[in-house]
Amino acid sequence: MKRKLFISGCLGLGWLCMAYSNDNGIAITPFNGNEKLNKVVLSQQFEFPGKIANDSTDPKEDELTHAFELGYNSANGIRLNPRAIQFVQDYMEKNGDDLRKMKSWAKPYFNVIDGILQKYGLPSELKYLCVIESELKSTATSWAGAVGPWQLMPETARLLGLKVGRGIDERKSYTKSTHAAALYLRDLYREFGDWLLVIAAYNGGPANVYAAIKKSQGSRNFWKLQYYLPAETRMHVKKFIGTHYIFEGQGSVTTLTKAEVTEQIGVTATHLLSRKLSTSELSNAKSMEVSGKYYSPAILKNIMMDQSDFNRYNPDFDVIMGSNDNAYELKLPADKMDLFIANKYIILNESVQMMLSGATVGK
Repeated sequence: MKRKLFISGCLGLGWLCMAYSNDNGIAITPFNGNEKLNKVVLSQQFEFPGKIANDSTDPKEDELTHAFELGYNSANGIRLNPRAIQFVQDYMEKNGDDLRKMKSWAKPYFNVIDGILQKYGLPSELKYLCVIESELKSTATSWAGAVGPWQLMPETARLLGLKVGRGIDERKSYTKSTHAAALYLRDLYREFGDWLLVIAAYNGGPANVYAAIKKSQGSRNFWKLQYYLPAETRMHVKKFIGTHYIFEGQGSVTTLTKAEVTEQIGVTATHLLSRKLSTSELSNAKSMEVSGKYYSPAILKNIMMDQSDFNRYNPDFDVIMGSNDNAYELKLPADKMDLFIANKYIILNESVQMMLSGATVGK
Protein backbone atom coordinates (compact mmCIF):
# COMPACT_ATOMS: atom_id res chain seq x y z
CA MET A 1 0.00 0.00 0.00
CA LYS A 2 1.45 3.34 -1.01
CA ARG A 3 1.50 5.76 1.88
CA LYS A 4 2.92 9.19 2.44
CA LEU A 5 4.23 10.57 5.69
CA PHE A 6 1.73 12.99 7.19
CA ILE A 7 3.18 16.08 8.82
CA SER A 8 0.61 18.05 10.76
CA GLY A 9 1.05 21.47 12.24
CA CYS A 10 4.84 21.30 11.95
CA LEU A 11 7.36 23.44 10.14
CA GLY A 12 10.90 22.60 9.14
CA LEU A 13 12.14 19.85 11.44
CA GLY A 14 9.02 20.14 13.54
CA TRP A 15 7.82 16.81 12.17
CA LEU A 16 9.98 15.25 14.85
CA CYS A 17 7.47 16.29 17.50
CA MET A 18 5.96 13.00 18.59
CA ALA A 19 3.51 11.66 21.14
CA TYR A 20 3.81 8.97 23.75
CA SER A 21 1.50 6.06 24.24
CA ASN A 22 0.77 3.05 26.40
CA ASP A 23 3.48 1.31 28.40
CA ASN A 24 1.37 -1.80 28.88
CA GLY A 25 1.16 -1.11 32.59
CA ILE A 26 -2.49 -0.11 32.86
CA ALA A 27 -4.32 -1.35 35.92
CA ILE A 28 -7.37 -3.32 34.91
CA THR A 29 -10.32 -4.93 36.63
CA PRO A 30 -11.69 -7.53 34.20
CA PHE A 31 -14.83 -8.46 36.09
CA ASN A 32 -17.16 -6.75 38.53
CA GLY A 33 -17.31 -7.91 42.10
CA ASN A 34 -15.81 -11.21 43.18
CA GLU A 35 -17.39 -13.31 40.45
CA LYS A 36 -15.14 -16.13 39.32
CA LEU A 37 -15.63 -17.77 35.96
CA ASN A 38 -14.58 -21.13 34.64
CA LYS A 39 -12.59 -20.77 31.44
CA VAL A 40 -11.86 -23.00 28.52
CA VAL A 41 -8.32 -22.90 27.16
CA LEU A 42 -8.22 -23.44 23.42
CA SER A 43 -4.76 -24.18 22.01
CA GLN A 44 -3.40 -21.02 23.66
CA GLN A 45 -5.64 -18.88 21.45
CA PHE A 46 -8.10 -17.52 23.97
CA GLU A 47 -10.22 -18.49 26.94
CA PHE A 48 -13.89 -18.08 27.66
CA PRO A 49 -16.40 -18.96 30.39
CA GLY A 50 -17.76 -22.47 30.13
CA LYS A 51 -16.87 -26.06 30.81
CA ILE A 52 -13.26 -26.88 31.66
CA ALA A 53 -11.26 -28.34 28.78
CA ASN A 54 -7.63 -29.07 28.04
CA ASP A 55 -5.36 -27.24 25.64
CA SER A 56 -5.98 -29.63 22.79
CA THR A 57 -9.74 -29.19 22.75
CA ASP A 58 -11.21 -27.94 19.49
CA PRO A 59 -14.14 -25.58 20.08
CA LYS A 60 -17.49 -26.24 18.50
CA GLU A 61 -18.90 -23.49 16.34
CA ASP A 62 -21.57 -22.49 18.87
CA GLU A 63 -19.01 -22.45 21.70
CA LEU A 64 -16.69 -20.19 19.71
CA THR A 65 -19.50 -17.77 18.91
CA HIS A 66 -20.61 -17.81 22.54
CA ALA A 67 -17.08 -17.05 23.70
CA PHE A 68 -16.68 -14.00 21.51
CA GLU A 69 -20.15 -12.69 22.25
CA LEU A 70 -19.54 -12.90 25.99
CA GLY A 71 -16.43 -10.88 25.31
CA TYR A 72 -14.23 -12.40 28.00
CA ASN A 73 -10.71 -13.61 27.39
CA SER A 74 -7.69 -15.10 29.08
CA ALA A 75 -6.38 -12.28 31.22
CA ASN A 76 -7.55 -8.72 30.85
CA GLY A 77 -11.28 -8.78 30.23
CA ILE A 78 -11.02 -6.66 27.07
CA ARG A 79 -14.08 -7.26 24.92
CA LEU A 80 -14.08 -7.64 21.17
CA ASN A 81 -16.35 -5.12 19.47
CA PRO A 82 -19.51 -6.91 18.25
CA ARG A 83 -18.92 -5.55 14.73
CA ALA A 84 -15.60 -7.42 14.61
CA ILE A 85 -16.71 -10.79 15.92
CA GLN A 86 -17.61 -12.45 12.63
CA PHE A 87 -14.54 -11.17 10.82
CA VAL A 88 -12.16 -12.26 13.60
CA GLN A 89 -13.77 -15.69 13.77
CA ASP A 90 -13.39 -16.18 10.03
CA TYR A 91 -9.88 -14.74 10.02
CA MET A 92 -8.72 -17.03 12.82
CA GLU A 93 -10.21 -20.05 11.11
CA LYS A 94 -8.57 -19.22 7.78
CA ASN A 95 -5.18 -17.92 8.98
CA GLY A 96 -4.75 -19.22 12.51
CA ASP A 97 -2.65 -22.30 11.72
CA ASP A 98 -0.20 -20.46 9.46
CA LEU A 99 0.21 -17.51 11.80
CA ARG A 100 0.67 -19.66 14.89
CA LYS A 101 3.57 -21.38 13.13
CA MET A 102 5.33 -18.00 13.17
CA LYS A 103 5.37 -17.90 16.96
CA SER A 104 8.55 -19.96 17.21
CA TRP A 105 10.66 -18.73 14.30
CA ALA A 106 9.54 -15.11 14.66
CA LYS A 107 10.45 -14.81 18.33
CA PRO A 108 13.96 -13.32 17.79
CA TYR A 109 12.51 -10.71 15.43
CA PHE A 110 9.68 -9.90 17.81
CA ASN A 111 12.17 -9.47 20.66
CA VAL A 112 14.06 -6.85 18.66
CA ILE A 113 10.88 -5.05 17.62
CA ASP A 114 9.41 -5.16 21.15
CA GLY A 115 12.46 -3.45 22.63
CA ILE A 116 12.39 -0.65 20.08
CA LEU A 117 8.63 -0.04 20.33
CA GLN A 118 8.86 0.13 24.11
CA LYS A 119 11.74 2.59 23.86
CA TYR A 120 9.37 4.95 22.08
CA GLY A 121 6.59 4.32 24.60
CA LEU A 122 4.52 2.32 22.11
CA PRO A 123 2.49 -0.83 22.79
CA SER A 124 4.52 -3.87 21.82
CA GLU A 125 1.43 -5.36 20.16
CA LEU A 126 1.97 -2.97 17.26
CA LYS A 127 4.55 -5.48 16.02
CA TYR A 128 1.67 -7.39 14.48
CA LEU A 129 1.51 -4.68 11.84
CA CYS A 130 4.72 -6.27 10.51
CA VAL A 131 2.92 -9.58 10.22
CA ILE A 132 0.11 -8.26 8.04
CA GLU A 133 2.34 -5.80 6.17
CA SER A 134 5.12 -8.19 5.15
CA GLU A 135 4.91 -11.48 7.06
CA LEU A 136 8.13 -10.22 8.69
CA LYS A 137 10.02 -10.45 5.41
CA SER A 138 12.80 -7.89 5.14
CA THR A 139 12.79 -8.20 1.34
CA ALA A 140 9.04 -7.76 0.94
CA THR A 141 8.20 -5.27 -1.82
CA SER A 142 4.75 -3.97 -2.74
CA TRP A 143 3.53 -3.05 -6.21
CA ALA A 144 3.73 0.62 -5.15
CA GLY A 145 7.37 0.40 -4.05
CA ALA A 146 6.97 -0.03 -0.29
CA VAL A 147 9.82 -2.17 1.06
CA GLY A 148 10.81 -4.02 4.21
CA PRO A 149 9.04 -5.48 7.22
CA TRP A 150 7.20 -2.19 7.82
CA GLN A 151 6.52 -1.55 4.12
CA LEU A 152 7.74 2.03 4.08
CA MET A 153 7.66 4.13 0.93
CA PRO A 154 10.99 5.76 -0.12
CA GLU A 155 9.88 9.33 0.63
CA THR A 156 8.49 8.41 4.02
CA ALA A 157 11.58 6.39 4.92
CA ARG A 158 13.93 9.27 4.08
CA LEU A 159 11.89 11.73 6.14
CA LEU A 160 12.13 9.30 9.03
CA GLY A 161 15.92 9.19 8.75
CA LEU A 162 16.52 6.06 6.68
CA LYS A 163 18.95 5.84 3.79
CA VAL A 164 17.29 4.73 0.58
CA GLY A 165 19.30 4.76 -2.63
CA ARG A 166 21.56 2.80 -4.93
CA GLY A 167 23.28 0.01 -3.08
CA ILE A 168 21.62 0.76 0.26
CA ASP A 169 18.07 0.46 1.53
CA GLU A 170 17.71 0.67 5.30
CA ARG A 171 14.03 -0.16 5.02
CA LYS A 172 15.20 -3.79 4.91
CA SER A 173 16.89 -3.50 8.31
CA TYR A 174 14.66 -4.77 11.10
CA THR A 175 16.30 -2.46 13.62
CA LYS A 176 16.48 0.73 11.57
CA SER A 177 13.08 0.33 9.91
CA THR A 178 11.44 -0.35 13.27
CA HIS A 179 12.91 2.87 14.68
CA ALA A 180 11.49 4.72 11.67
CA ALA A 181 8.08 3.04 11.93
CA ALA A 182 7.96 3.79 15.66
CA LEU A 183 8.50 7.49 14.97
CA TYR A 184 5.72 7.46 12.41
CA LEU A 185 3.29 5.52 14.64
CA ARG A 186 4.01 7.83 17.54
CA ASP A 187 3.30 10.86 15.34
CA LEU A 188 0.05 9.30 14.13
CA TYR A 189 -1.03 8.63 17.70
CA ARG A 190 -0.47 12.29 18.47
CA GLU A 191 -2.79 13.13 15.59
CA PHE A 192 -5.61 10.72 16.38
CA GLY A 193 -5.25 9.47 19.98
CA ASP A 194 -6.91 6.22 18.91
CA TRP A 195 -5.02 3.08 17.91
CA LEU A 196 -7.55 1.80 15.37
CA LEU A 197 -7.39 5.14 13.56
CA VAL A 198 -3.59 5.05 13.78
CA ILE A 199 -3.51 1.64 12.08
CA ALA A 200 -5.95 2.89 9.43
CA ALA A 201 -3.78 5.97 8.83
CA TYR A 202 -0.60 3.86 8.68
CA ASN A 203 -2.13 1.88 5.84
CA GLY A 204 -4.16 4.42 3.92
CA GLY A 205 -2.73 7.74 5.03
CA PRO A 206 -4.13 10.31 7.48
CA ALA A 207 -5.95 12.16 4.69
CA ASN A 208 -8.23 9.18 4.11
CA VAL A 209 -8.96 8.92 7.82
CA TYR A 210 -9.83 12.61 8.10
CA ALA A 211 -12.06 12.29 5.02
CA ALA A 212 -13.89 9.37 6.66
CA ILE A 213 -14.31 11.37 9.88
CA LYS A 214 -15.85 14.22 7.90
CA LYS A 215 -18.20 11.95 5.92
CA SER A 216 -19.39 10.27 9.14
CA GLN A 217 -20.46 13.62 10.64
CA GLY A 218 -17.33 13.94 12.72
CA SER A 219 -17.31 10.49 14.29
CA ARG A 220 -13.90 9.21 15.42
CA ASN A 221 -15.25 5.74 16.13
CA PHE A 222 -13.64 3.37 13.64
CA TRP A 223 -16.66 1.08 13.66
CA LYS A 224 -18.89 3.96 12.56
CA LEU A 225 -16.60 5.56 9.99
CA GLN A 226 -15.05 2.37 8.56
CA TYR A 227 -17.23 2.24 5.45
CA TYR A 228 -16.03 5.69 4.41
CA LEU A 229 -12.47 4.35 4.32
CA PRO A 230 -10.93 2.57 1.32
CA ALA A 231 -11.79 -1.12 1.45
CA GLU A 232 -8.13 -2.12 1.79
CA THR A 233 -7.65 0.17 4.78
CA ARG A 234 -10.84 -1.01 6.44
CA MET A 235 -9.75 -4.63 6.06
CA HIS A 236 -6.22 -3.80 7.21
CA VAL A 237 -7.49 -2.72 10.62
CA LYS A 238 -9.60 -5.84 10.99
CA LYS A 239 -6.71 -8.06 9.90
CA PHE A 240 -4.58 -6.44 12.60
CA ILE A 241 -7.23 -7.23 15.22
CA GLY A 242 -7.54 -10.82 14.00
CA THR A 243 -3.76 -11.29 13.98
CA HIS A 244 -3.54 -9.78 17.47
CA TYR A 245 -6.08 -12.31 18.77
CA ILE A 246 -4.23 -15.21 17.16
CA PHE A 247 -0.89 -14.24 18.70
CA GLU A 248 -2.03 -12.83 22.03
CA GLY A 249 -5.23 -14.78 22.67
CA GLN A 250 -6.85 -11.51 23.75
CA GLY A 251 -7.24 -7.86 22.89
CA SER A 252 -5.35 -4.81 24.13
CA VAL A 253 -5.52 -1.03 23.87
CA THR A 254 -4.48 -1.44 20.22
CA THR A 255 -7.68 -3.37 19.37
CA LEU A 256 -10.02 -0.82 20.96
CA THR A 257 -11.33 2.60 20.06
CA LYS A 258 -10.41 5.45 22.38
CA ALA A 259 -13.88 5.32 23.95
CA GLU A 260 -13.59 1.56 24.47
CA VAL A 261 -10.22 2.00 26.19
CA THR A 262 -11.79 4.37 28.70
CA GLU A 263 -14.86 2.15 29.16
CA GLN A 264 -13.16 -1.21 29.42
CA ILE A 265 -9.79 -0.44 30.99
CA GLY A 266 -10.77 2.44 33.22
CA VAL A 267 -10.96 6.15 33.59
CA THR A 268 -7.23 6.44 34.22
CA ALA A 269 -6.26 4.62 31.05
CA THR A 270 -6.07 7.66 28.81
CA HIS A 271 -3.77 9.35 31.32
CA LEU A 272 -1.49 6.33 31.67
CA LEU A 273 -1.09 6.21 27.89
CA SER A 274 1.19 9.23 28.22
CA ARG A 275 3.77 7.68 30.51
CA LYS A 276 7.21 8.59 29.19
CA LEU A 277 9.42 5.72 30.34
CA SER A 278 12.36 4.00 28.72
CA THR A 279 12.60 0.25 28.32
CA SER A 280 15.04 -0.04 31.24
CA GLU A 281 12.80 2.09 33.45
CA LEU A 282 9.81 -0.08 32.62
CA SER A 283 11.67 -3.29 33.36
CA ASN A 284 12.78 -1.94 36.75
CA ALA A 285 9.38 -0.57 37.76
CA LYS A 286 6.76 -1.93 40.11
CA SER A 287 3.04 -1.12 40.07
CA MET A 288 0.39 -0.96 42.74
CA GLU A 289 -3.22 0.19 42.59
CA VAL A 290 -3.95 2.86 45.18
CA SER A 291 -7.11 4.66 46.23
CA GLY A 292 -7.87 7.31 48.79
CA LYS A 293 -6.48 10.75 49.50
CA TYR A 294 -2.88 10.20 48.47
CA TYR A 295 -1.09 13.40 47.50
CA SER A 296 2.14 13.42 45.49
CA PRO A 297 4.10 15.88 47.73
CA ALA A 298 3.69 13.48 50.65
CA ILE A 299 4.76 10.55 48.50
CA LEU A 300 7.82 12.42 47.22
CA LYS A 301 8.87 13.40 50.72
CA ASN A 302 8.84 9.81 51.95
CA ILE A 303 10.35 8.04 48.96
CA MET A 304 12.88 10.80 48.13
CA MET A 305 11.90 11.18 44.49
CA ASP A 306 11.99 14.20 42.19
CA GLN A 307 8.62 15.67 41.16
CA SER A 308 9.39 15.62 37.44
CA ASP A 309 10.43 11.97 37.56
CA PHE A 310 7.30 11.10 39.54
CA ASN A 311 5.17 12.86 36.92
CA ARG A 312 6.75 10.81 34.13
CA TYR A 313 5.83 7.61 35.92
CA ASN A 314 2.43 8.84 37.07
CA PRO A 315 0.94 11.54 34.80
CA ASP A 316 -1.95 13.57 36.28
CA PHE A 317 -1.74 11.65 39.56
CA ASP A 318 -3.10 14.44 41.74
CA VAL A 319 -5.81 15.34 39.24
CA ILE A 320 -7.16 11.79 39.20
CA MET A 321 -6.75 11.19 42.94
CA GLY A 322 -8.65 14.41 43.58
CA SER A 323 -11.56 13.33 41.38
CA ASN A 324 -14.57 11.19 42.22
CA ASP A 325 -12.83 8.19 40.66
CA ASN A 326 -9.80 8.42 42.92
CA ALA A 327 -8.08 5.17 42.02
CA TYR A 328 -4.75 4.97 40.22
CA GLU A 329 -2.18 2.40 39.18
CA LEU A 330 0.88 3.88 40.86
CA LYS A 331 4.10 2.98 39.05
CA LEU A 332 7.51 3.60 40.62
CA PRO A 333 11.10 2.37 40.36
CA ALA A 334 11.35 -0.84 42.38
CA ASP A 335 13.32 0.70 45.25
CA LYS A 336 10.93 3.65 45.48
CA MET A 337 7.91 1.33 45.49
CA ASP A 338 9.43 -0.59 48.40
CA LEU A 339 9.71 2.70 50.31
CA PHE A 340 6.14 3.60 49.43
CA ILE A 341 4.79 0.27 50.69
CA ALA A 342 6.81 0.53 53.89
CA ASN A 343 5.51 4.05 54.59
CA LYS A 344 2.10 4.10 52.91
CA TYR A 345 0.10 4.76 56.07
CA ILE A 346 2.40 7.60 57.07
CA ILE A 347 2.16 8.92 53.49
CA LEU A 348 -1.64 8.76 53.53
CA ASN A 349 -1.82 10.63 56.84
CA GLU A 350 0.62 13.29 55.66
CA SER A 351 -1.29 13.58 52.37
CA VAL A 352 -4.48 14.44 54.21
CA GLN A 353 -2.68 16.95 56.42
CA MET A 354 -1.02 18.62 53.43
CA MET A 355 -4.29 18.96 51.55
CA LEU A 356 -6.03 20.40 54.61
CA SER A 357 -3.23 22.94 54.99
CA GLY A 358 -3.48 23.94 51.34
CA ALA A 359 -0.07 22.64 50.26
CA THR A 360 0.48 22.71 46.51
CA VAL A 361 2.33 20.44 44.18
CA GLY A 362 5.79 21.62 43.19
CA LYS A 363 6.63 22.11 39.55
